[in-house]
Amino acid sequence: MPSTQTSIDARAAFHAAVVTTAARLAPGHGTPEQRHLALLAEAQPPPAPRIWTDTTALTLAAVLASRSRRDALSEGLGLIERYFDDTRLTRAANISSGARAQLLAAAGEYCCALGWPQIGARYGAEALLFADTDAIRYRAHCVLALGHALNGEYESSESDMTEAKALFEAHGWPIEETDYLILLAESLVASARLQPNRLAEVSRDLREARPGDPYWEYSARAIDVMRGLLERDYSGALAEIWRLAYGSPRHRSHRMIRDFLTCIRSDILVARGEYAEALAVLSAAETPPGHGVCFHMQRAACLLLLGRERELLAETEGCVADETDHCLRTLTPTLLRRAIAFARVGSARRAEQSMEAALLLISQTGGSITPFIMLPLDETLALFDVVVSTRPELAPLAAGIGEFLPAVAAPALPVGEVVGFTPAERELAILLSSELPLTDIARERGVSLNTVKSQVRSIYGKLGVNGRAEAVEELLKRGF
Repeated sequence: MPSTQTSIDARAAFHAAVVTTAARLAPGHGTPEQRHLALLAEAQPPPAPRIWTDTTALTLAAVLASRSRRDALSEGLGLIERYFDDTRLTRAANISSGARAQLLAAAGEYCCALGWPQIGARYGAEALLFADTDAIRYRAHCVLALGHALNGEYESSESDMTEAKALFEAHGWPIEETDYLILLAESLVASARLQPNRLAEVSRDLREARPGDPYWEYSARAIDVMRGLLERDYSGALAEIWRLAYGSPRHRSHRMIRDFLTCIRSDILVARGEYAEALAVLSAAETPPGHGVCFHMQRAACLLLLGRERELLAETEGCVADETDHCLRTLTPTLLRRAIAFARVGSARRAEQSMEAALLLISQTGGSITPFIMLPLDETLALFDVVVSTRPELAPLAAGIGEFLPAVAAPALPVGEVVGFTPAERELAILLSSELPLTDIARERGVSLNTVKSQVRSIYGKLGVNGRAEAVEELLKRGF
């Protein structure tokens, strides 16, 4: 029957795709074919077998890798949880070390694509434990490199990259078998180290390794955008973002890369002083679980510069409440901005705690200067002094960062803009410290009493106070 023959052909095509793709996930046997990746990404994930064998393990490995590479991530972490409990298979297994390592590496790649770098790194480490050939060790190191880079553990990532590159060079594998994950990790580390020339090299490597792969080409162009940000070619970078965001190549790209481009677009607008516009860009952006890309953090950067500290604290409350599951790379800048916000609203102790936590994270992970970009210089240095007074071991780190801060700090805001006052509110705020009643203030300013009362309520809300005496006290603290 035709339907029977069709079914047979479909199973044969699926089997051929699995065998070919699984064999090519690690170097030494060529690269996976796009049509095989497309077929496997659309296939129904296999049910968990009663007993895992090499065949079932490699089948799932091929499916997970294909879903990562074709951006088929709709089932989220639930797909991994069907088969694993924290890197352990939930069913009995009778599989070789190599097949197990391949499955674990594919699970790690999938988790990184989702934006769960901590989980991805755990699977990469487990894959390395079971890897029984240099090819699979290379693959495991690449997963680890990306997981660590996404999580802001840059020194660990560079160590993984060094190990992977040594294996690749020792075996003389062809350039087209370079793992995409190691190049993405390299781009993240280069961005964190503010190395535009290194980004240019990664972009070139992506194009040379897979000149016909649209996903690799899109990522290469996105990395060029990041280089434009570092080199302050804001207009050129924004133009390329528009082409990538709304052009046809978008349909063959990875979600993480598209999210990075949204963040870069916001960063460019912030760098140009267009804070409200940057915030608007992020209005519809949703943070994926794991916070590998954290739009709460991105919004916090805008809110701080707009002087909307209480909104900032509310926006990022969930990030610190879930810090055990939060990506460290995006948690550090969140903590820094919360520290400044707490200091501005008079919560000195919480400001100190938040800054201390951020500096400790940087000291332990080999962080970069990037979390401090567009932070207010004087306020940041003042909090450094507070933290160092109780944690002197952080003094060298704080001093080292302090040397770079003037070059990346936000421009000083006029008094009043720090709390997001409108021009009319700034004028009224100065008059509040006088003994004039509101009726006289209204007469002096040539507006109605109702207008003054409305503006006073707005001032109180932005200062987080309930009355005029509290407002005057708060305004004096802020230099009015």
